[in-house]
Amino acid sequence: MYELFKNLGSWLISGDQWSGSDGIAHRIAEHLEYSLFATLIAAAIALPLGLLIGHTGKGAFLAINLSSFGRALPTVGLVVLVFLISGLSLWSVYVALVVLAVPAIVTNTYAGMSAVDPEVKDAARGQGMRGHQVLFQVEIPLALPLIMTGLRLSLIQVVSTATIAAYVSFGGLGRYVFDGLAQRDLVQVLGGAALVAIVAVVLDLALAGLQRYLFRHRRTAAH
Repeated sequence: MYELFKNLGSWLISGDQWSGSDGIAHRIAEHLEYSLFATLIAAAIALPLGLLIGHTGKGAFLAINLSSFGRALPTVGLVVLVFLISGLSLWSVYVALVVLAVPAIVTNTYAGMSAVDPEVKDAARGQGMRGHQVLFQVEIPLALPLIMTGLRLSLIQVVSTATIAAYVSFGGLGRYVFDGLAQRDLVQVLGGAALVAIVAVVLDLALAGLQRYLFRHRRTAAH
């Protein structure tokens, strides 16, 4: 076991391992491209939907069941299906990652909007605010913690699952996992898995820092 982790450490810090089109730096860049782009697409779809459901109170059944749908979805199966339909296209990976990310964003956005005290919304309307003003000036600021939680959960899920790009012959950190398995190279497999975990943790910490900054800025502005 000691020898295995020693070899893993050597693999991770090797200068040759970080250079070239098969190097760690390039694979991390590919993985981030897949993950961030898919999450942005998912957010563009899911945030308006979650806000609409939470603001109007209509479609709650959809929001609740989307979460179960997302957990039950066989992501690899979806990638292979879209890949076979669309041919050699990276969009098969993006479709699967977006479908995976949407439920958490929708449900957390809806939960945040639903948690806003109705009396607060009534008070805002009593002060003459219109529907869109209540939404953007009252509901969204109060729901923002849960909305950000949904975005963080989705991004971490996508980063962890983006390894499937390598399953259909594309890049990313999953390349090390699948190539390592094919070559029976345990060090390479563990290295790929460790890098995915590190990227996920770093991104989660970055979003957590952004969340704290936004809330601190909002509290300062309120005072």
